[in-house]
Amino acid sequence: MAIGGSGVDTVVRVDSLPVPLADSVGVSPIREWPGHTGGNVALGCRALGLNVKLLDFIGDDWTGALVRERLAEGGVDFEPLISPAGTRRAVNLVETTGRRMSFYDGRDPLDLRMPREFYLPHLRRARHAHLSIMHFARFLYDDIEALGVPVSTDLHDWDGLADHHREFALRSDLVFLSAAGAGERIASVMREILREGRAQAVIATAGAGGSYLLARDGGSTPRPVRATVPPARVVDSNGAGDAYVSGFLYGRLAGRDLEECARLGAVAGAYACTAEGSTALIGRAELLGD
Repeated sequence: MAIGGSGVDTVVRVDSLPVPLADSVGVSPIREWPGHTGGNVALGCRALGLNVKLLDFIGDDWTGALVRERLAEGGVDFEPLISPAGTRRAVNLVETTGRRMSFYDGRDPLDLRMPREFYLPHLRRARHAHLSIMHFARFLYDDIEALGVPVSTDLHDWDGLADHHREFALRSDLVFLSAAGAGERIASVMREILREGRAQAVIATAGAGGSYLLARDGGSTPRPVRATVPPARVVDSNGAGDAYVSGFLYGRLAGRDLEECARLGAVAGAYACTAEGSTALIGRAELLGD
């Protein structure tokens, strides 16, 4: 199951990043793409044949309706709660190479909480829980640990310092993050997560540079995992990291070893770059090369 992290991206395609300073810049048609990190992971796992339950807050608004529709089309069992703050949004500038810059509007109030009577019945039936780094999601960890449900999270571009991410980093069994956030410090951040937390493995994605895997029983140096060449022209990198997580989790739930899980994640992430707005969802046959 997945918890938190749905929303809508407004994608603006530009010639280059950063965008030159100007009063007005002509662009191609602006598109709205529902998904965001939790929604994309849920959709990606469902496309691979996994049964997925997504729990989250959305607004009673037109963007929330887009999220509901997209998840229903993708076969995700979505059970939302209504947030008075509305549905999360982002404006993403995407250049011609597929590279992006995102302006994220999380908008959840800090006192937002998911009721235990709402999520506990679903947790009791879950094989695995994937938590997006929404503030309310951190309050589920005690119950997740008490039930013995394996849990993963994606820290995105965490620099290893910001307090918001730390609890997610130290209380998850699988931790994903982007190598870009910590830069040259990424290896030390990965080691710190293993040393201070409960993770069995930490995975840092680096886009076209591949990814890095550090396992509790695999030494102190992150092992590089080669990137997969996309099967078509790169159009949009939105959702590539979420697709990587989906491919990795598919492998993990199928009992594959960590190196093979990382390879499957790389295949799924590369595939996701070949269409706009997180719409390129790889299927199981393509992932496995059948």
